[in-house]
Amino acid sequence: MSRPRALVVEDSPEFMLLCRHLLEKEGFDVVVATDGISAVELAQSERPDIAILDLGLPGVDGIEVCRRIRQFTDAYIVMVTGRTDEVDKIVGLSVGADDYVTKPFSPRELAARIQAMRRRPRAAAATPNAAIREYGSLRIDPDVREVTVDGRVLDLTKIEFGLLDLLSSAPRRTFTRNQLLEDVWGDNWYGDDHIIDVHVGNLRKKLGESASSPRHIRTLRGVGYRFEP
Repeated sequence: MSRPRALVVEDSPEFMLLCRHLLEKEGFDVVVATDGISAVELAQSERPDIAILDLGLPGVDGIEVCRRIRQFTDAYIVMVTGRTDEVDKIVGLSVGADDYVTKPFSPRELAARIQAMRRRPRAAAATPNAAIREYGSLRIDPDVREVTVDGRVLDLTKIEFGLLDLLSSAPRRTFTRNQLLEDVWGDNWYGDDHIIDVHVGNLRKKLGESASSPRHIRTLRGVGYRFEP
């Protein structure tokens, strides 16, 4: 059986070696890129199962690399940033990253997150002959994993679709953050549950709503979220 592949995109030798060593211990064959252009080329030629992607790359930055990679691969993407600005994290997740870690990070924490991602399916299988759900101008088709608003197809990430699919499957039921993590991320998730709020925020923007004026996704403070039909 062939070994899984990993792509490390990092211009810092210290963090590149750390990530490479960690991934090789996890059983990956590792390829390395130190700039954005070569990262996209390697992602196309090597088809990695996972990518560790630094945000602050020379030339084409990590956000744009993530956006380009997402056009042709379903690889798990972990964004690595040396910045603590929340905006960077939100933007990274909005273009298709699955998770983020902030430098300096613990190798043990990164390893745990990688292991958790590998234990869950990359995409939830569609339920055969699942009923199409329509709520006003919003239409959700679980079979083909397609969401439209006023006939316009929304470009949702798999996590965004997973959240909307789960919430809309039980209108007015409140889902706790732990329930959302277990269903969408998997029960082996390791990390901060704040990541849910970031993905829900991105989903709301694509649906044309906001936390202050929700149409479909309502926040229950200190509890979680529910879908309003």
